[in-house]
Order: sequence, then structure tokens, then C-alpha cells
Amino acid sequence: MLERFLAPVFVLLWSTGFVGAKYGLPYADALHFLCARYTLVIVLMGLAALIFRAPWPQDGRRVAHIAVAGVLMQATYLGGVFVAIQLGLPAALTALIVGLQPILTALSAGCLLGEVVSRRQWQGLALGFVGVVLVVTNSRAPGLGNPWAWSALWPAVIALLGITLGTLYQKRFCPSFDLRSGAVIQFAASLVVTLPLALHFEPKPIEWSGSFVFALLWLVVMLSVGAVSVLNLLIRRGSAVKVTSLFYLTPAVTALCAWALFDERLGALALLGMALASLGVWLARAR
Repeated sequence: MLERFLAPVFVLLWSTGFVGAKYGLPYADALHFLCARYTLVIVLMGLAALIFRAPWPQDGRRVAHIAVAGVLMQATYLGGVFVAIQLGLPAALTALIVGLQPILTALSAGCLLGEVVSRRQWQGLALGFVGVVLVVTNSRAPGLGNPWAWSALWPAVIALLGITLGTLYQKRFCPSFDLRSGAVIQFAASLVVTLPLALHFEPKPIEWSGSFVFALLWLVVMLSVGAVSVLNLLIRRGSAVKVTSLFYLTPAVTALCAWALFDERLGALALLGMALASLGVWLARAR
């Protein structure tokens, strides 16, 4: 019952990431934005770990595993998505590329984790991907017509590889750890990787406007603390294929958020895509 409750909470929180990026990126370059986000998460979760006396991993190898998973799932994934959008890749196309994750995870789970992917799960993964394509191309169609450089594709592909490998790596090497101390380790490692790149490639300082502060706080509290903690719990409790199949629902929920907040149109095919994606997730997560 806990997993059934956490799954929709994760989808709802994770889907607001593009909304926060849309508010914040005009006031800061991508990597500087992420460095500010990582720093605030470290402070908040560090205080939580200190106040509640959270246990810290004693084994250096375990700390290293948690850090590597954090760099893959945070620095690599978020860095790739934010840089791709900043370089001009439409958010819809970015979401579509990252939407390949459940299929890529299913292809790798057998070799890396020994998980058996059933025929019904493969059918669900394929159906979910078709639904994602319909949602993205029919709810954000104007964005797909904007010019963008092919070089902007690479950060999105790197983001796809990062979140896929990070999920598999954490499931195999460190599926269980305290969410407070583990978050400090993961985001500190991500900050160490991202900060030198930000200082070298992004000379523009952050413009601390009200909109940027709102976007930063939203992404920190709702995404980096809330959604990531829920994702870690789901990875701990379920198979990698079942967990990553939830990412098929995020473009549909993001489209609904964009319709409510920015009055972006939802066509009939987009609604059909939502239904197909939901059915695909149900098939992929079925026991």
C-alpha cells in the first residue's frame, strides 16, 4: 500500500521539474542554477540529519557507491536536461528523449540485476512509449517547430544515460540508505562535479529575482528533497523496470500542469496518449 501511495506522489512531484526550469532558467545559466540547488539541498538535509541524528554509512566503499549513484542521477541527468533546454532543444523533445529510459532500463536490467522482464511488461513499455510520443507531440507542438542545434541533442542523451545507469547502479550497489545523510552525500558529490564546470563555462552570474528564488525553492523542496526521496524509497522496494516505468507518466502530467499554468493546449491525441501511457505503466508494473 505504501508503494501504491508513493508512486503517484512521485509522478506528480517529478512532473513539475520542467515548470521550475521554465521559471528559473531565464535568470541563471543551467549549471549555476544547479549548483545553487545542490547547495541548498545539502544545507537542508544536513540540518535534518544533524537534528534527527541520522545514521551515516561507516564503510568508505558504501559512501563511494552512494556518491556515484548521486552523480549519475543528479549531476548527469539534471545537468544534461538543463543544458539541453538552455541550448535551445524544445522541452517536449527533451522529455521524449528522456522518455526512452524505461525501455533502456528493461534492456539492461536482465544483465546487470538479473531481473526477468515478462512479455506483458515489454508490451506495457512499448505501449507507454507510444503514449509519451502522442502526449509530447500533440500538447507542445509549437515548441517542436522552433530551430535548435543538433549539438543540443547530446546533453539530453547524456541525461538519459545518467538517470538509467544511476537507477540500475543504486538498485544493485546501494539500494538502502538513510535518505537524509544519503542526500547530503549524493548532492555534495554532484556539487563537486558540477561547480568546476559552471565556473569554467558559465561566466554569467545569477540574477536573484523573485521568480528565480521561487523556482529554486520549488525545485529544492519538491524535487530534490521530495521527489528524490520518494524515488529512493521506490528503488529500495521495487524492481528497476517497475520504478522506471513511472517516468512514462511524467510527460502527461507535465502537459496538464502546462495547460493549467500556461494555458498550453491539449489536443485529442494528447489525451489519447495519456490513456495509453497509463495503460502501459499498469502493464509494466503488474505482478
